Amino acid sequence: MSVKRFNLSVNKKIPPFSKTIKVDTDKSISIRSFLIGSICQNISYAKNVLESEDVISTIKCLKKLGVKIVKLKTGYYKIYGKGLGSFYGKENFELNFGNSGTLARLLIGILSTTKGIKVKLKGDKSLNKRNMRQLIDLMSEFGAEFLPKKKYNFPLKLISTDLPIGINYETGVSAQLKSAVMLAGLNSYGNTQVFIKKKSRDHTENMLRGNSQSIKLEKNKILIFGKKNLNPINIDVPGDPSSAAFFTALTLLNKKSYLKIKNICLNKTRIGFYQLLKKRGAKIKFQNMRKKNNEMRGDLIVKSCKLKPINSSKRYYVNSTDEYPILFIIAALTEGVSVFKGIDDLKNKESDRIKEMQKILKQIGVKSRASNGEVKIYGKKITSIKNKGIFVENLGDHRICMSAFVLSVLIGAKTRIKNFETVFTSSPSFLKIMGNLGAKFEKN
Repeated sequence: MSVKRFNLSVNKKIPPFSKTIKVDTDKSISIRSFLIGSICQNISYAKNVLESEDVISTIKCLKKLGVKIVKLKTGYYKIYGKGLGSFYGKENFELNFGNSGTLARLLIGILSTTKGIKVKLKGDKSLNKRNMRQLIDLMSEFGAEFLPKKKYNFPLKLISTDLPIGINYETGVSAQLKSAVMLAGLNSYGNTQVFIKKKSRDHTENMLRGNSQSIKLEKNKILIFGKKNLNPINIDVPGDPSSAAFFTALTLLNKKSYLKIKNICLNKTRIGFYQLLKKRGAKIKFQNMRKKNNEMRGDLIVKSCKLKPINSSKRYYVNSTDEYPILFIIAALTEGVSVFKGIDDLKNKESDRIKEMQKILKQIGVKSRASNGEVKIYGKKITSIKNKGIFVENLGDHRICMSAFVLSVLIGAKTRIKNFETVFTSSPSFLKIMGNLGAKFEKN
């Protein structure tokens, strides 16, 4: 799937709306479905998969590694598992991760302990800028080698280890690093121990729960028993709570508006955005809650309302990482000073999200200050705007583009967003849904 480049222009406010929608399904779970299914025994199935650029990159990489994947119909795939340690490729072949940091980190985890792998690794312009030192250091503990030495961003060459030995790892805020360690440990000799210092997304653990021979989940520790065959999986992917966050923000701030978002992943490690806003007076309800594939899901009910300034401690970061750009927009349009702590890791996303969001807020006359992993936003009531415009350069950052769009349709600012096609890496239906809600925009 190749998406044609385009810019987006917006200069009209969105009218009030009352709608029921479905958002794109979850990218994190979709990518993991293919990666884990491919190292299981026998045939796995993934239903309601997000068919975005990042997921297509995942499928392409796996096919290059010898995995057979058959598309049965839209969003429904059959994955012929090869088992642990069975990936292969010609010496010095190339894998392109596109824009996906999730794919890069998790697949490198699998490949690092797969015997006989010598592969060139790269991503798009945005991914190639991102620092991979923590991942490289961890995979080096298993025995993998990365060239050139002391280079920590793509392109790189990976040489896997022929004798991987399990390691001990203490988690930080990154679920991707935790998952990479777990996946590397599955094909290592001995046991890998993951000590849970900070609770992060647990989709990988949930997908592996049916394998008591391979994984033991304790309160603050994950034990991985290496070299044990994995049972096939059958995953039905729910809606993405990160994608839903942008429509939630739009509804809360757009007067006389109501939105029902159906079948969203409501995993506790993914709903920090909603919990934080509910504490600040947001009219958000979870309904029709149920569990499937070890993941909680349900419907979101959102109504427009007046919010209090946001006070976000560092504990929220790990459960709402992707939503900080849109949280900054909510803070900018909410009267009073909002404070976000413990967010220094936002500098190493698809862009430096702190700096880039500050640039956007400055363009509409909203002050902000950033220092030592803390951001203060001096919000004010802006219902419309004159003689000010918003310009977003090509950053290769889907969340910045989506946040700028929401801001522009809320206040009617004349806006131009470069290379908006990057949104399709995670939310290919974003513009279609926005159009259905009444937003006006032009592609150019």
